[in-house]
Amino acid sequence: MNHTTDELQKFYSELLQEIVTEQMASDEGTTREQVFTRLALDLLADAGETENFRLTYDEKLSKRGIEHKINAHAIADNYETLDLFITIFQGDNMIRQVPKNEVDTAASRATKFFRTAVYKDYKSEIELSSEIFDLAHTLAEAPEIRENLVRVNVCILTDGLYNADLPAQQAISGTPVYFRVVDITYIFNLSEKSRIPIEIDFQRMGFSIPCIRASVENETYQVFLAAIPAPALADRYEKYGSRLLEQNVRSFLQFTGKINKGIRTTIKEEPEMFLAYNNGIAATAEEIILSTDPASGQQIIASVKDLQIVNGGQTTASIYHTWKKDKYDISKIAVQLKLSVVRARERFSLIVSKISEYANTQNKVSVADLSSNHPFHIELEKFSRAIRTPVLPGQTLQTRWFFERARGQYKNARQREGFSKQRLTVFDKTNPKSQLFTKEDLAKFCNAWQECYDGKKLVVAPHFVVRGGQKNYAQFMQYGIEKKIDNIFF
Repeated sequence: MNHTTDELQKFYSELLQEIVTEQMASDEGTTREQVFTRLALDLLADAGETENFRLTYDEKLSKRGIEHKINAHAIADNYETLDLFITIFQGDNMIRQVPKNEVDTAASRATKFFRTAVYKDYKSEIELSSEIFDLAHTLAEAPEIRENLVRVNVCILTDGLYNADLPAQQAISGTPVYFRVVDITYIFNLSEKSRIPIEIDFQRMGFSIPCIRASVENETYQVFLAAIPAPALADRYEKYGSRLLEQNVRSFLQFTGKINKGIRTTIKEEPEMFLAYNNGIAATAEEIILSTDPASGQQIIASVKDLQIVNGGQTTASIYHTWKKDKYDISKIAVQLKLSVVRARERFSLIVSKISEYANTQNKVSVADLSSNHPFHIELEKFSRAIRTPVLPGQTLQTRWFFERARGQYKNARQREGFSKQRLTVFDKTNPKSQLFTKEDLAKFCNAWQECYDGKKLVVAPHFVVRGGQKNYAQFMQYGIEKKIDNIFF
């Protein structure tokens, strides 16, 4: 067994332990399969590969066996896409391969659910209290589904390994159905890397993005200036969502801010002036491939590897939402793009933070926000999600210390549980609000432990773990916060 396999098996064993703990914490009871489903979807949601998912287990039995089955679903706000999730959960001590026939069977059961809900009067067969009731009625009766649905994505989740071919694309009621498999390796990569790098081939998509290379060039980075067509930006945002904004320090702030309302007004009333009025976006990439436009002879960006918008998330999301929700034409809009190709990968986080700090002038960003993507904070976030507290006398439940690396993470994580009282109760017991701490709290704890004081200004020491070591850090955490709480995750 090689090192990579060892790491994967260790991750799998820890995942199984977490599933058991989550199941024990549930008052109303749940299955290990559904706990695994939620944990996998949490990672996919964090990576921007799905959003607003709901756990909705449904299984229809007949004399022939299981007719159809799904474990969860997600419907886009505009009703254009429907994600159906079905789980193959093994729960063995060791990871094993998933046969192709099991994947084909799962794909068939999920598509049969969609077909039954759309074509047949399935909604009349289920009770109002059923988890699937709302989805079944929506698919059968909602006019938005009939008018807007353009794609069904069937995602097969599994704690096993899968290396065979995917089921072939098909169509139901004129709607194309696509299949994918998210196996334990993919889940492990999401957990370790937080995301799978995005690679975009603009030329193959039919978009021409003229660019010029800045004359300043060094070993750290290259800079390209371009004008990207708004449809290309909106198209990629529709596919990848928040994954495009991975290094951005905020999520979309809706149309409540003065700046976002201004973006929307320009799109609606003066789209041809957008390039002049808007500051554009700043993005980073690991690598780009250049080409020549055969029509104009101009240098164009053909493809980009690991594209990340580090400043301009509000512009990107505003264009997309105005196009999708308000149905406004964005074909005349071009967006200024400054693309930094970061060559020094070891300095990536620092460079991204500086770009966010110096380029962001549209919505206020706190100083603490700018350190959200520091490797120290990313590692601490992983610890806080993976390591549980010791069991206290008289209790059976292990809890977490929830480190909020980016503003709003705790609230968003809780909202992803949906409106089920059971799920919210489990979340609150596992992640009590009293055990939520932020980067600002962490700075106070560090300074209190180190007795750092410079005049009237406290000195933040983000590299304390590196200098002090894991043992000292655990001691400082216990010393700094046990006065408010009973245990600590280290």
